[in-house]
Amino acid sequence: MSSESNEYHIEIVNDASNPVEMLASETGFSKQKIKQAMQKGAVWLTDSKGTHRLRRHSKKLNSGTTLHFYFDAAVLNYVVDDAVLIVDEKDYSVWYKPRGMLSQGSKWGDHGAINRWVEKNMEPQRPAFILHRLDRFASGLILLAHKKKTAALLAELFQNKKITKQYKVIVYGLFPDKTVTYANEIDNKPAVSHMTLLKYDEVNNQSLLLVDIETGRKHQIRLHLSKAGFPVVGDRLYGIEKDDSEDITDLQLTAVKLSFTSPIDGKEKVYILSDELQPKLKS
Repeated sequence: MSSESNEYHIEIVNDASNPVEMLASETGFSKQKIKQAMQKGAVWLTDSKGTHRLRRHSKKLNSGTTLHFYFDAAVLNYVVDDAVLIVDEKDYSVWYKPRGMLSQGSKWGDHGAINRWVEKNMEPQRPAFILHRLDRFASGLILLAHKKKTAALLAELFQNKKITKQYKVIVYGLFPDKTVTYANEIDNKPAVSHMTLLKYDEVNNQSLLLVDIETGRKHQIRLHLSKAGFPVVGDRLYGIEKDDSEDITDLQLTAVKLSFTSPIDGKEKVYILSDELQPKLKS
């Protein structure tokens, strides 16, 4: 989180208070800046229904409610590349999440998250529910539901490990010419990854791997490969790149395949990322 950040919590004491005017008065920001922050998901309201994002500039606030503004300049100024629609199945859709786009927002904002991006840009417009996640700097296929019922059905498939996810990753070093299984626990929880060598680039000493995972722990693939001595190219958290490096490479980890039996029509579904969006060795 940026050092240029602050939280504002305002108890509403008068019915029909205007959120933009209230926040502008409390923070000193212009009304236009407040409106932009509301659209980016940084403003919340606690009322009888709970705490939820507030985006309507003209919303009349009632006495007894609480207005929250989570201001972080870095979050509000964050820019992401466009997501790419792979297929629209009406009740759900499959997208290519570019590197840098978030899998979900935070209290500080959600405009950089794929579900909010889809809600704003998909035609026809509809809600978008997150079902699984990709690391912020990873890229690849991600599945979104557009109905609560569909979200529940697909979430159950994930929970029961009935959705197959496959990745391609480029690592430093010559990986063994066989399938290797890593089962190192992550945060004291089981984590299993299967890695298979596809190609080796002798010039740059890099290997292209196909990865299947049985579990979905945070940073699982990156952690398993780093501990095994094959850090992912572009990984500045567990790898060898540094943030101040003159030549920073994007994280070379991409979700390339999703497959499952659709709970909507009972048909087998296989979604494969187009070749041009998959990671490739330089030589």
